[in-house]
Amino acid sequence: MKKAPSYKALIKKFDSCPQEVKDYLTHFRDLTTKHLYQVCLAYLFLRTELAQNRTLYCGVVKLHHAHTNIAESAIDTQHLTRDRFLEIYERVFGERLPDAISGKLKQAEKIRDKVVHGKIVSDPEMREAIHDVLEYAILMNDHLESKAGFKPFGDLRGFKGRGTPLEKSTTRWVLKGMGFEIA
Repeated sequence: MKKAPSYKALIKKFDSCPQEVKDYLTHFRDLTTKHLYQVCLAYLFLRTELAQNRTLYCGVVKLHHAHTNIAESAIDTQHLTRDRFLEIYERVFGERLPDAISGKLKQAEKIRDKVVHGKIVSDPEMREAIHDVLEYAILMNDHLESKAGFKPFGDLRGFKGRGTPLEKSTTRWVLKGMGFEIA
């Protein structure tokens, strides 16, 4: 059975998402109803990659007490491929991202790649990919909230808490040890 047989099913899926996901993907409804699926898919992957960067940033700041300025700089300078994100995620969080979560995105990535590289992709395939990205956002938020107390597809205000960060030089060494490329 198809998860998203029409654009209305995508809107229904979006409407069932937690409020923080809907707020994070604020343009989803307009893009889905007024533009081609390719535009919506591109937007979702843009926001997903931002959420992945936020995941790593919040992880090193909250769990490893990294200095925020150094952590931000380290994240911004990384060339994060899909595999590199998963590799660094494992180092930051001490475990692999569960396959049930990463698998949602893997299928959608295949469709996204075809779209971006000008291949022929059917509307049903794109709708399924869009549906999977929405599922990924929900699953990532649930997983990281239980694991680390923040939701990357949401508002991050107050995610860090009151902890005292490491000194800048110590943060650099910690991040280097996790595999970040630090200047």
